[in-house]
Amino acid sequence: MTTEIKTISLSLPYRLGSVNCYLVKTDTVFILIDTGCSNKHADLEKELGSAGCQPGNLKLVILTHGDFDHAGNAAYLRKKYGVKIALHDDDSEIVKRGDMFCNRKKGNIFIRMITPPLYGFGKSERFEPDLHIMDGYNLSEYGFDAKALHLPGHSKGSIVILTAGGDLFCGDLFINGAKPALNSIMDDWEAAYASVEKLKSVKINTVYPGHGKPFLWELFLKNNR
Repeated sequence: MTTEIKTISLSLPYRLGSVNCYLVKTDTVFILIDTGCSNKHADLEKELGSAGCQPGNLKLVILTHGDFDHAGNAAYLRKKYGVKIALHDDDSEIVKRGDMFCNRKKGNIFIRMITPPLYGFGKSERFEPDLHIMDGYNLSEYGFDAKALHLPGHSKGSIVILTAGGDLFCGDLFINGAKPALNSIMDDWEAAYASVEKLKSVKINTVYPGHGKPFLWELFLKNNR
């Protein structure tokens, strides 16, 4: 099974950077990993169309976690493309309630207040996932030779997608700024470190982060011994 990976970089509100979505084309279908913020659905749809992804051949939307900059367009895509949405159950309350902090440790009250309007996750963007992905879930039935691994840290329900060829879509576990590194924004640092150790037992070639450019796994290991 051959796969092609298209990186779709969508800007965040108020010049706060960008977030990556990854469109994976297999022999027969398309799989979209993460969806960006809800204010960028037109840009996302344009990128999907340019790749030949249309209603009917978009098989599945996989969310690495429930945060609004990754899940913002999921409900729109389900309505427009008739596609199913997959998310780990531990983050399902985030997208159902529109509250990124409902299953996290108590954080800064100011951040908790400004985040929902900042990312535009209103009632129309809220949804219940069609598929609750658990650790080890095999995605081959969706035409994608890959599996999901539950790797909490950034959020309780964070997952990564690991393909048979060693491509890792890591969501916000890692980030590539000045250099590849563990994300500095974590809900549970102990869980995050354990997640990194778990990845050391599997074969990984290239890492595709939610923010920043893809990088080689060996480069991360070299920089973070």
